[in-house]
Amino acid sequence: MNKNMLRNSLIALIAAVLLFVLIILPAEYGVDVTGFGRLMGLDQIQNGATQTIEIRDVLGGNEAYKEVEIPMFNQPVPLPNPEVHQEKDTPPNVETLQVTLMVDEQTEIKMLLQEGQMALYEWSVDQGTIYSDFHGHEIDETNYFVRYREHQEGSQGEGSLVAPFTGEHGWYWLNYNDFPVTITLTMTGYYDEIIDYGVFGY
Repeated sequence: MNKNMLRNSLIALIAAVLLFVLIILPAEYGVDVTGFGRLMGLDQIQNGATQTIEIRDVLGGNEAYKEVEIPMFNQPVPLPNPEVHQEKDTPPNVETLQVTLMVDEQTEIKMLLQEGQMALYEWSVDQGTIYSDFHGHEIDETNYFVRYREHQEGSQGEGSLVAPFTGEHGWYWLNYNDFPVTITLTMTGYYDEIIDYGVFGY
């Protein structure tokens, strides 16, 4: 019995020493006395080797892929798009607007947002449904836009947006009913200003 216990203890001790020398030393401390760590690539872990992954971004229905290097060992994956924590010196802007659309009238209201800034929004109509198009474009750009959300028949909308580029981001509404509707819109965030294009006929 004692001989077996002694033998088992000796085997466990030898295994622990081998594990420490062959695995832990090259991986954690970069010490590879046997060359086994280099053979197995363990020394690369200690040196902070990286690998490349493909991150998918979706903007306005258009998919774009970018290559991002990430650490292989015990490090966080970098975010491809704006920082999730944005500390500010001032509280966010908060504004509520109401606009009444008569039959076949339309309006457009935008937030001027810098790239990477976030805004929360909520809108609703007092009755019926209307057409809405939540979209964005660069400042003074009229040839193209990106669409975030479209409602053919919508009565409300809420959500958030992190601006993918500096520009105007907001809503176009059309009242196709045979009665007037009133839209209430609340915007909260670090936008520079609100751009109200007013009410115009269809």
